[in-house]
Amino acid sequence: MQPKENIIQMNFNRLKDVHLNGKTAIVRVDFNLPKDDNGSISDDTRLRAALPTINFLTTANAKVILISHLGRPNGKCDPRLSLSFVIPALSKALGTKVSFNDNLEFKNVDKIRPGEIMLLENIRFHKGETSGNIKLARKIAQLGDVFIQDAFSTAHRKHSSSSVVGDLLPSYPGLAMEREIEHISHALNTPRSPVMGVVGGAKVSTKIELLGNLVKKLDILAIGGGMANTFLSALGNEVGSSLYEPSFEKTALGILKKADQEHCKIILPSDVIVAKQFQANANFRQCKPNEVLSDEMILDCGESSINDIKAALDEAKTVIWNGPLGAFEIDPFDKATSETATYAAKLTKEGKIVSVAGGGDTVAALKNASAADDFTFISTAGGAFLEWLEGKALPGIEILKKVS
Repeated sequence: MQPKENIIQMNFNRLKDVHLNGKTAIVRVDFNLPKDDNGSISDDTRLRAALPTINFLTTANAKVILISHLGRPNGKCDPRLSLSFVIPALSKALGTKVSFNDNLEFKNVDKIRPGEIMLLENIRFHKGETSGNIKLARKIAQLGDVFIQDAFSTAHRKHSSSSVVGDLLPSYPGLAMEREIEHISHALNTPRSPVMGVVGGAKVSTKIELLGNLVKKLDILAIGGGMANTFLSALGNEVGSSLYEPSFEKTALGILKKADQEHCKIILPSDVIVAKQFQANANFRQCKPNEVLSDEMILDCGESSINDIKAALDEAKTVIWNGPLGAFEIDPFDKATSETATYAAKLTKEGKIVSVAGGGDTVAALKNASAADDFTFISTAGGAFLEWLEGKALPGIEILKKVS
């Protein structure tokens, strides 16, 4: 099989090449962390991802200013979305004090000393953040000497703190960002063929258009989750009360046609798990896609579908995974995701495939299957991960390109 086209080739400045002693480093991190009912962090994956960069900077005697968002406060101060809850966990993880600055005018930021760390309040409390306001970017830039982008999950957005500020200061990828770039670039640019994609999840309208671009890069593409229902419906199957988007059916058929032209094998569910209620331990049955009743919803792939994906994994050498194949949060609709993820992890551990996965739901799904630790690399990003797979230029990465 002929290798598909390369996607992105880039050359970056490296953080290790920067003289940081006494300098102020503005670091864009992603502390958009989920909370449990008690207001505590329920998943600290993104926090832990930022630790190597922060430790590197403090060891280099830099002044460290951390910037992040949390939720979507729409430019308004919302105490429920304050980043103050991050401070105890971050201080404990670093083994040192982290100060918190909730002043939206950035007062007293200049009081920070070499080797110290300060986290600023939710940057999305500022009205201009999500619109990429240049005035806000300039205010941020005035706080430091260098900008370090260490939040790959925000790299696809042209926001003031994630990319615009990078045009105003010398900019470098953080260590987490470097790892993202290196692992994903390797999987996309110099992969071992055949290359397989597994794409699922509930974000039908956002992912279905991207699938049209993925078929040009992949040899095999397995489609599951809610978006698969749109394909099944487009092919004449009854999907009952399932999540699907009829307005995208023509797009789905176009993707299938393009896949055929690009010699990309598409795997759709050959059987499905259906139920009348979306709840734990609901009564369910397995059937063919054309046997779904009007009051039933498709919630997972069936046994034959699982075997189809496993067989494709046996054929593949590189696997790129984004999104769960079913409603993995609720038993028994996690079976397809868990079984195929566990199988991919097994093949990775045996050295038979290189596996790269990304996306918030993806990380949770792989953890649920106890498969995450055995994948070659897990990205913490969602939209940025998928857009990079598509080959789009990401603003937060473009600013990091080395100028020759």
